[in-house]
Amino acid sequence: MNLSVSTLGMPGDTLERAIGIAVRHDCRGLELRLHPETGVHAGLSAAERAAVREAVEQAGRQLSALAGYVRICEPGPDEPVVEALLADLRLAADLGAPGVRVFPRGADPAVGARRLRAVAGTAGELGLRVLVETHDLMATGAKVAELLDAAACPDTAGALWDLLHPWRHGEAPADTLSALGSHLAYVQVKDAVSANDSTPVPMGSGSVPLEECGELLRAAGYGGWVSLEWERTWYPQVAPVEEILPGAAAWVRRYSA
Repeated sequence: MNLSVSTLGMPGDTLERAIGIAVRHDCRGLELRLHPETGVHAGLSAAERAAVREAVEQAGRQLSALAGYVRICEPGPDEPVVEALLADLRLAADLGAPGVRVFPRGADPAVGARRLRAVAGTAGELGLRVLVETHDLMATGAKVAELLDAAACPDTAGALWDLLHPWRHGEAPADTLSALGSHLAYVQVKDAVSANDSTPVPMGSGSVPLEECGELLRAAGYGGWVSLEWERTWYPQVAPVEEILPGAAAWVRRYSA
């Protein structure tokens, strides 16, 4: 498994500082949150895109994914959702990221499947994948798998297993992994106080079954990206991400053996 870190854990930091944190903590990857306040978003000019890519590559890092906010199953017309996702995919191609995270938001898998198929041609041409996170109204592996099965475009759409959400919605890690199966393409790791209190805490000090998840991933032979999603943007009172990364790195080493 390869360790990455999300810039969600670095509110107010520049890209230069985010890259420095990744380098100092031996993270091979950086997951960039797409938002105007991070300076990375689909509105960047060609020159700005080239500058971001150059900064990452010169530091010897890779972009593991772009953390976008498109809501793939959101009720309403398809066109705005598809256009927003296409814009994020083109940004990913320009920056050198292999995929874009999306949220389900809505509960109808047919809606999301239709939109995933609509972008599949472009995603395939660019060599990219849309990563559907276990989140919102599709927080379980079973729900995300239902969506991806309906979309039937495995080369361009996969699952992002956020280890917190399926568990806090009552799905055992073994069931999540079994449901996702070959759809699994990316993992976000974190710990939290409890299933009812998602306040972030250092790895191993909370209630998320991280040991069980790690053993399951190792047994399954998972060798993809594991991104530390330390949600300091939403919980500004928690410790800086630099204090959490050593625990995440240790977790990845432990279960990569």
